[in-house]
Amino acid sequence: MVRTTLTGINQYPYWHDTIGPAPDLSDMPPAKTDVLIVGSGYTGLNAALQVARAGRSVLVLDAGDAGFGCSTRNGGQISTSVKPSLGKLTAKFGAEKARAIRQEGENALEWLDGFISAEQLDCDFRRSGRFHAAHTPAEYETLTRDSQTMLREEGIEYHAVPRSEQRSELGTDSYFGGVVYPRHCSIHPAKYHRALLNKTLKAGADVVAHCAVEAIERTSIGFRVRTAKGLVEARDVIVATNGYTSGLRPWLRRRIIPIGSYIIATEKLPEALVDELFPTDRVASDTCKVVYYYRASPDRRRILFGGRVTSRETDTAEGGALLYNNMCRIFPQLEGRAISHSWSGIVAYSFDELAHTGVHDGVHYALGYCGSGVSMASYLGMRAGQKVLGLREGQTAFDGLPHPTRPLYNGSPWFLPAVVSYYRWQDRRQTERALAAS
Repeated sequence: MVRTTLTGINQYPYWHDTIGPAPDLSDMPPAKTDVLIVGSGYTGLNAALQVARAGRSVLVLDAGDAGFGCSTRNGGQISTSVKPSLGKLTAKFGAEKARAIRQEGENALEWLDGFISAEQLDCDFRRSGRFHAAHTPAEYETLTRDSQTMLREEGIEYHAVPRSEQRSELGTDSYFGGVVYPRHCSIHPAKYHRALLNKTLKAGADVVAHCAVEAIERTSIGFRVRTAKGLVEARDVIVATNGYTSGLRPWLRRRIIPIGSYIIATEKLPEALVDELFPTDRVASDTCKVVYYYRASPDRRRILFGGRVTSRETDTAEGGALLYNNMCRIFPQLEGRAISHSWSGIVAYSFDELAHTGVHDGVHYALGYCGSGVSMASYLGMRAGQKVLGLREGQTAFDGLPHPTRPLYNGSPWFLPAVVSYYRWQDRRQTERALAAS
């Protein structure tokens, strides 16, 4: 295995280099607002846009920079977002509800496509398709069989790519074929966030960065919200913090599992090398339990490679070095190429692998996107805004679902290192056996 130590690289997202200076934001929150939104990512801004355009006063607060979290740190890959299969959901909720939940993934993707087009957002959005690679021959058989079932039962398009044809999709021999999902998309996540932020400001919303929310108190007429910059009275509150949900709302924190995801970007590469590695310019991922995801940058001059790197959380220097080793294992052509950026973000998983949205103790929320949040966070944020406005179309198939937690769990995933270690061992053993037998 390649070993490297990363020094002298940028410890922030590559995406940030290409969006220019941030717009001017309000320094202080107003004393009163109709709707106060905690979190300025995709969820919060899409909710704010809905409410502001309806004529309500809106205040969006963030403890850091606007969009500091995964909305500007993700890999720029968009799927249909719902992880549990139709069969698993049917066994749990019945056929009708299961289909409605699965359909929300398609609804989210279609809505985002239409929204970006209608609003003319400059964010390098395109229907690139995804190549989902099988890390063993058995996984290839499972993947193609499951894809056949999804086509038959849900109309989800795919085509299988055997290992003998794999290099037409991905420049590696490390996998055993895979499946292409042509409707999946790519995006420049920070450009999308910046365009969304500008639209929200233009609609009249106030956005205040570096203004942490310290307490939310329910009153007879709404909420009193204590912030780092003073008190705010609000009629409605939306919490839109996903993986960055804190003890501010203990009930929510107990229902999400914050997980660090790490990404590196290479130096600028020769165009011929990028063409060899990503000949179709699709986004890519694999069937490992501890998944890797990767793509070419929108200008096709760099490779962005991400995933979970250790059983515990680590810093971006160590995480970047581990990602580099695995990138070169999959793509030996990249050995010796420099890394320009290494960064991380926190995603939020739920115990049932479903997104959740609703109202608890009077506070609206949407979170738990399970690593597939670009479209779903945007869509459920938009729906949360509609709910606050009292619109029936704000309701989704996720409303009213049980929102599980675990006994004694308080939001700190003490069990995660053991689970990730086991999955990594399992992935490594399966991969080594498959490659040795090939």
